[in-house]
Amino acid sequence: MSSPWIEGLRSVALEVPDLAQAETFYTQVWHLEVASRDAGALYLRGSGSDAYLLALHAGGPAPRIRHVTLRARSAQALATIAEQVKPAGGRIVAPPAPLLDPAGGTGLTLRDPHGRLFQVVHGDAQRAEGPPVKDKPQRLTHVVLNSHAVDETQAFLSSVLGFTLADRTVAIAFMNCNRDHHTLAVGISDNDALNHIAFLMPDFESVMRGGGRLRDAGHPIQWGPGRHGPGNNLFNYFIDPFGVVIEYTAEVEQVDESYQPRGPEDWKWPAGRVDQWGISPPPGATLKEAQRKVLFVPS
Repeated sequence: MSSPWIEGLRSVALEVPDLAQAETFYTQVWHLEVASRDAGALYLRGSGSDAYLLALHAGGPAPRIRHVTLRARSAQALATIAEQVKPAGGRIVAPPAPLLDPAGGTGLTLRDPHGRLFQVVHGDAQRAEGPPVKDKPQRLTHVVLNSHAVDETQAFLSSVLGFTLADRTVAIAFMNCNRDHHTLAVGISDNDALNHIAFLMPDFESVMRGGGRLRDAGHPIQWGPGRHGPGNNLFNYFIDPFGVVIEYTAEVEQVDESYQPRGPEDWKWPAGRVDQWGISPPPGATLKEAQRKVLFVPS
């Protein structure tokens, strides 16, 4: 099920109202580390090989998403993606060129037909992979994006970036590019906002300890703990100080070419359940509202 052009998810860039507050939350509470900083941006890494997972830029009073960064498999893949953007209804925002951020490499920025921004990089700096660290995120595992036209969004991700459909529920199209069950997912909505960002934790214990740590810091679990159907991953969802929905997850299902995609009829829960365990209540109004508010920066 692997994409011929995309290796995986690298990072997400956001605009936030207060970089100092963001640093306190994402280092002391969320357990990322500062990788680099400049006058207007903060770059945060996990324990894995990626140079950074979050790029936080000084912005206005409301958070916004600048782009989702994906790593290309080769320089030729980057060129191929660039050729496919316009025929699929998107446009090139920045053609392939050297990047000046802390990870470097060559980057292409594109906007899909509904305004979502994707940066695709090749040759960016990576660190030696070390052992997992308890209670610390390793990497990003997926990003879920809302869509008012899910079939069109799914088609764009397939034709331009080489993603394939892993599973489809009544609410979400799960898109695959590597061994992780899904890397991007598209949620059925009436808007095109960021739904959430998922951080991979090393194990079940770290997901649960994270829930307690966030609650102690005044950020209660908004949904969880639980285990999803598609992807089979553990989850706890939270809202950061600015309104961005973030998830601790672990045990993401690993798939290969033999995996058989399933549809809405295959993903049904008994009444009152929205995950495999059925321990936690369904997501509440606070979480659902937050999942609609973080929009991509405009053209």
